Amino acid sequence: MARLDINTLTLWITPAALDHPTDLADHVAAKMKVTRRTANKALTRLVELQWLVREGSRSKPRYRPGLLRQVARTYPLAGLEEDLPWVRDFAPYFNLPREVHRMAQHAFCELLNNAIDHSEGTAVTVSLRQTPSHVQLLVSDDGRGVFDKINEAFSLEDPTLAMLELSKGKLTSQPQRHTGRGLFFTSKLADVFDLHANERAFQRREWDAAGWTPGRALKRQGTSIFAAIALDTTRTLDGVLRAYSADGHGMAFERTVVPLRLITSTLAGLESRAQARRVAARLNQFRRAEVDFAGVPNIGHGFADELFRVFASQQPEFELVPVNMSPDVATMVQSIRCAA
Repeated sequence: MARLDINTLTLWITPAALDHPTDLADHVAAKMKVTRRTANKALTRLVELQWLVREGSRSKPRYRPGLLRQVARTYPLAGLEEDLPWVRDFAPYFNLPREVHRMAQHAFCELLNNAIDHSEGTAVTVSLRQTPSHVQLLVSDDGRGVFDKINEAFSLEDPTLAMLELSKGKLTSQPQRHTGRGLFFTSKLADVFDLHANERAFQRREWDAAGWTPGRALKRQGTSIFAAIALDTTRTLDGVLRAYSADGHGMAFERTVVPLRLITSTLAGLESRAQARRVAARLNQFRRAEVDFAGVPNIGHGFADELFRVFASQQPEFELVPVNMSPDVATMVQSIRCAA
């Protein structure tokens, strides 16, 4: 007797339950080319796993989506418009709190638009899953990979430097069409955010003061981005946008945070003026930047002098704020500022 793979069924059972509430077993049997008995056994298992809720009588069951929900779709990138998949294929099948729904839609459209406009690929796969605690979004294209694209556009040699620039925000290879806000703010909306491309990976956890850290890369072509938002989060889309204005009230993107841990390792600390110039690159597009020293135990005199004296003197109206400094880092920064 044929058996159905439950994991395969979960990719489309949510919309099927809403579209076929009274004839779901027949629909599954026809779609998967199995007997109705086999389909009913699979539906019973999905009820046990909380993918479905069964109501009605034994002879006339009625199904609806359970606590677990998922939709997965693959689209050709040519001619794709990011709003239509959300409205047509995804939003109707999920039950999210209002503010989480707004954030999920924002992340969905921004990440899908990035794949359309920047990936140079042919197809994109989008998966949205709702669990009892989170909504999880995965967007994967088959393009050239975001780090390769940034390295070429900005003459960089290392994906880590590309990630440093992405972490600042306002980075785009198409300034006529984009402002470089999408990926930055999507990462701030999420509790968990993973970025995979060009055999490199970086991750951000909302509860981790270290910010962006290296992760374990997926061995696949293109860019894959995973974002998870807690259903009980107190964050809102407007709140996240306002947090990066200069006064915390407007919607202008005027403030950023630079995670210095990204460009350090056990083999290389922050010693050189060249490193400081990379940190300072494009910061004049903002009014304020917090230089985050979390995970950086010490810095060299050349790095500190270039950043906190030379760069600071060239941008007198710019506010450069060091945060999360160790005692050694604080002592070095203070010595430079006192000598300026």
